[in-house]
Amino acid sequence: QVQLVESGGGSVQAGGSLRLSCAASGVTVGNYCMGWFRQAPGKAREGVASINSPGITRYADSVKGRFTISRDNAKNTVYLQMNDLKPEDTATYYCAADLFTGAWSSGDYRFWGQGTQVTVSS
Repeated sequence: QVQLVESGGGSVQAGGSLRLSCAASGVTVGNYCMGWFRQAPGKAREGVASINSPGITRYADSVKGRFTISRDNAKNTVYLQMNDLKPEDTATYYCAADLFTGAWSSGDYRFWGQGTQVTVSS
């Protein structure tokens, strides 16, 4: 049974930082494409970052230079380091996993976590 459990969300002021974690079981993060998505109220879910099995990373233009995705194979955990947070980063953040190396859009991912809330105040 696959489980993806996000943690690390919270409330911060603009300019602050948070690190999200996604602890995986039932999948090996080093063998899967792991993605972070976010969804704000009334908006569609959007891809934020991904890291595939060879370690290639990809970012949405809106977070390039501010967010960094990484993984710890020994802990079977994926991270999203978020710096210089802005109010528009406020959303529920989700972790996702799929074997498809080129996964990016939400439809590409088979497995999902329950999400963690990030709130950035101005």
